[in-house]
Amino acid sequence: MPLRSGPVTDETLTGFEQDSFTHDGKTRIIYRSGEGPAVIVMAEMPGITPRVADFARRVVGIGCSAIMPVLFGAPGAKPSVSAYMRSIVPACISKEFAAFAIGRTAPVTDWLRALARSEHQRCGGPGVGAVGMCFTGGFALGMMVDESLIAPVLSQPSLPIGPRAAAKRDLHLSPEDLARVKHRTLDDGVCVLGLRFTGDRLSPPERFESLRRELGDRFIGVEIDSSPGNPYGIRKQAHSVLTEDLVDERGHPTHDALNRVLDFLRDRLL
Repeated sequence: MPLRSGPVTDETLTGFEQDSFTHDGKTRIIYRSGEGPAVIVMAEMPGITPRVADFARRVVGIGCSAIMPVLFGAPGAKPSVSAYMRSIVPACISKEFAAFAIGRTAPVTDWLRALARSEHQRCGGPGVGAVGMCFTGGFALGMMVDESLIAPVLSQPSLPIGPRAAAKRDLHLSPEDLARVKHRTLDDGVCVLGLRFTGDRLSPPERFESLRRELGDRFIGVEIDSSPGNPYGIRKQAHSVLTEDLVDERGHPTHDALNRVLDFLRDRLL
């Protein structure tokens, strides 16, 4: 897709304007909508799907600006096996994402921090929010190294990938960045909100245990029951809390989780 600025015609992205952002020689397309403090919305695999865009519109609806960077995939495409494979294979081998690395912060996080700083300057407000999902779930944590990020949301964080116990409990941060994140929670009072389904193997419970151990009561963990026979009939393979597995009905736990995210962003940014 060519880099250009202006409104988009793709129905999925109606209401967004396409722009680009460059840092350290790397240029990516971004989609922007709304007014007010910025929230960086980082898509899950296979990219900015209709439901990811719908979530971004919810962010706009509370009075914030939603900024969606294109990190992988074709913006606007619906989820499918082919779309997933076209996104996941290049992403997993990319050095920018370091998908299998333990004890290391993904290099792409530096670009995302620069985007957050730029959008904070553009949009104003007390700081910036960031919502990562699945493959990007932990990036919001790494972005906390920068002081502009004050409202991080980790939805089903899935990196690093790997069956080993060390990978399951790893937070995809270097020791130096983890120390900085802990400093921000202790001295700056930044809270981290995390979401996952209890049966989700892609976002293992060990990762939330690590977040609780490292961040204490500054980590707010929301775990939705997806065990067999759960009261809401949530499938065992449920993964995408805010998008594909969202049941947008009052009283449903995923609806409650969505509202909790929006309240979290509202309270800290507005």
